[in-house]
Amino acid sequence: MKQSRQVIRLIWGLKQSFRNYVEATGGVVSTDHGAERTPDGAFAFASVPGEILTLDDHGKPQGQGQFRGEVQFQGHGGMLSVRLVDPIIEIGDAGGVITVTGNEPSSRLEIAKLDLTAITVGDAGEILIPTTLSMEGSYMLDNHYPLGTVLDPVRLTCAVSGD
Repeated sequence: MKQSRQVIRLIWGLKQSFRNYVEATGGVVSTDHGAERTPDGAFAFASVPGEILTLDDHGKPQGQGQFRGEVQFQGHGGMLSVRLVDPIIEIGDAGGVITVTGNEPSSRLEIAKLDLTAITVGDAGEILIPTTLSMEGSYMLDNHYPLGTVLDPVRLTCAVSGD
């Protein structure tokens, strides 16, 4: 029986300083629809059955993984409103990206790029992938962070399954 490693959970905090800013200025960061806050302040999203992100024999993620949940950042009396809904990680020959449903429910936005050349394994066995802000991500955050800003790394938790 062949075994494969599948990603079952995505943990990503977007940007710690952004989370801290929203909360320090009296704003609210909330989760819904299956997303949960982790003890370190990031957000955990469970994978959606079906399209599964897998790891190749070298531990590199491949394919597309869809995750469920919503994170909302609200502040400044409604002037700040950012939603990250149902993230998808897409990895192909040209690299990797994270897309989310943003403030407009009918569209998906590429919020971050994945640095697949710098993948590491964390102490808990999670796959860690550095991320940087994309152009659409910069727009989503009202251009407060420029294109290429370093974001929190993506953390992927895996499980072994048999074929």
